[in-house]
Amino acid sequence: MRKVAVVTDSASNLPAELIQRHHIFVVPVLLYLDGREYRDGVDITAGEIYQYMIASMDNHLPKTASPSVGEFIRVYLIAAQQAEEIVSIHLSANLSAIYQVANLAREQVPVKVHVVDTHTAAMGCGFATLEAARLAEQGADADAVIRRAQEVAGKVRVIAMLPRLDYLQKGGHVPAVAALAGSALKICPILTVANDQARVVELPRTPERAVRRLLDMLERDARGRPVHVAVMHAGVPDQAEELRREVEKRVQCAELFTTEFTPVMGTHTGPGVLGLAYFVEDGKLS
Repeated sequence: MRKVAVVTDSASNLPAELIQRHHIFVVPVLLYLDGREYRDGVDITAGEIYQYMIASMDNHLPKTASPSVGEFIRVYLIAAQQAEEIVSIHLSANLSAIYQVANLAREQVPVKVHVVDTHTAAMGCGFATLEAARLAEQGADADAVIRRAQEVAGKVRVIAMLPRLDYLQKGGHVPAVAALAGSALKICPILTVANDQARVVELPRTPERAVRRLLDMLERDARGRPVHVAVMHAGVPDQAEELRREVEKRVQCAELFTTEFTPVMGTHTGPGVLGLAYFVEDGKLS
C-alpha cells in the first residue's frame, strides 16, 4: 500500500493519459444542460460542449456546479483502498466551492485526508496535482507531497487569450461593460489567474497579437531555464498545435503537452480560447 493517494477535481484540466499514468483520482464537476445532469469528462466531452455552445447562439449556456459531498466520499473511499493517506488538491476556493465541499467530505471518511487550495485554476492546479502525484509515486509522505503541491502552485502561471468576453460576463466573472467594450473594439483580452483572482492583464487588438504576447510572456519568464508547459485550448486543436510548435521554438521545455479545457472550464470561457500554463524548474516567476 502506498503512503499517499492524490485526488483532484476535473477542473484541473489534466489530460487523461497523465491521470492514468500517475494514478490520480479525479472527482468530476457537474454540468447541467437542457435539464440534464452530466459529470465533467465522464458523461460529456469538451468538444460536445463547445459544439452545443456555438449551435445555441449563446442563448442556453450550460450551468456548472461543484461535486456533491457524496461524490467526494465515494472517490476518497476508493483511493483509501490504495494508500494510507490522501492529499486532495483543488482550484482556488475563491473561484469555486469545490475546496469547501472537499473539506466537508474529508470529515466523513475513515482515512486522513489533507485538502490543498492551490489558489489558481485549470492547469495551474493541474501542474500542482501532477507534481504531487509524481512525488507520491516515489514513496513520499503526505507532508512532502503537500509541500510539493504548494511549491508548484506558488510559481505556476496561467495565461489565456479570449476571443470574446461575453461568456465570462454571462457567468458573472467580469463586468458587463468589459464584455461590451471587447465586442466593440474587437480586442482579444489576455486573462491571468493568480492569487485567487482572474483578471485581464492586456488588451491586444487581434488574435495574432494576443498569441504573440502569450509567447513573449512565456519566454520572458523562462529566461533560458527549463520550463514545464501545458498548451490549453477550447475547441481549437489546430491553433493549439501551432502554438505548441512555437513554444518548442521559444523555450527549453522540460515537458510540453496539449490539453483541452474541460467542459466546466469551457462553459465559462467559451470556444476558441488559447492559453498556457507553465512553471520554471529552478526558480519562482518574477
